[in-house]
Amino acid sequence: MEHFGFHMGKGPAASQIGLAGSYDKGHSVSMSEIEANTAHPTGAAPRAAMLVIGDEILSGRTKDKNIGTLADFCTDLGIDLEEVRIVGDQKHAIVAALQALSAAYDIVFTSGGIGPTHDDITADAVASAFDRPLIHHPEAVRILRERAEARGWELNEARLRMARTPEGADLIANAVSGAPGFKIGNVYVMAGVPAVMEAMLAALAPTLPHAAKIMSVTIEAGRGEGEIADWLSDLQDEHPEVRFGSYPYQDGSRFTTRIVIRSRDADALKKAAEAVESRLQSG
Repeated sequence: MEHFGFHMGKGPAASQIGLAGSYDKGHSVSMSEIEANTAHPTGAAPRAAMLVIGDEILSGRTKDKNIGTLADFCTDLGIDLEEVRIVGDQKHAIVAALQALSAAYDIVFTSGGIGPTHDDITADAVASAFDRPLIHHPEAVRILRERAEARGWELNEARLRMARTPEGADLIANAVSGAPGFKIGNVYVMAGVPAVMEAMLAALAPTLPHAAKIMSVTIEAGRGEGEIADWLSDLQDEHPEVRFGSYPYQDGSRFTTRIVIRSRDADALKKAAEAVESRLQSG
């Protein structure tokens, strides 16, 4: 039997960068709710890329969790995340990637490399990429000083590294551990620790450009990809307003497929889902 799972994110309210905010990770809705939703875009969807920074990711010592988090976040805001790159802790590689991505996309998110150690060089690379001097941001220093005093820590040079930003950057609030991220141009620089990155995304959500939310329908096909590939390709041609994806997996001893349909247009999504259901029922 086919199973329909609908997902629709909620839009953020207006706010300012650096203030604590929140975003809704989406909720399941019924077909009637989808039918009632007009889903008109507020404009062209922003195009985004992500730059993941860290030798530990490339070596396999750390398993990245932030790509999936950011993908969910962008989907909920109607932002099209189109590219993810991973680079090591080499300044020239970070600079080159930042310059290429910031020129090609509306928004660039980075994760990793803004901690207190010698190999945390993301701030240095961003400053070079934007041809800005690297400074100790006064507000970031204040945040770190207050946190250190409250916990009886010494605000040493290592901790002060986390206050470094390119001149002219805006801070991104960090409700978990205090040390802020920052934004300059169209680049949003965030921590690599998953809980901290999630907190920074929550602070950013009200401030980012967004479009109509991307909705999706998931249908259990109950058969292998080879049995559905031809007519699924035909349906993609017949329904250009939606995107079809097929994802095989093993269910016990048999291989089967999930069909995922995505669109910003609720009516187009419903029609495409009905077309898939009809094909499956006809055998």
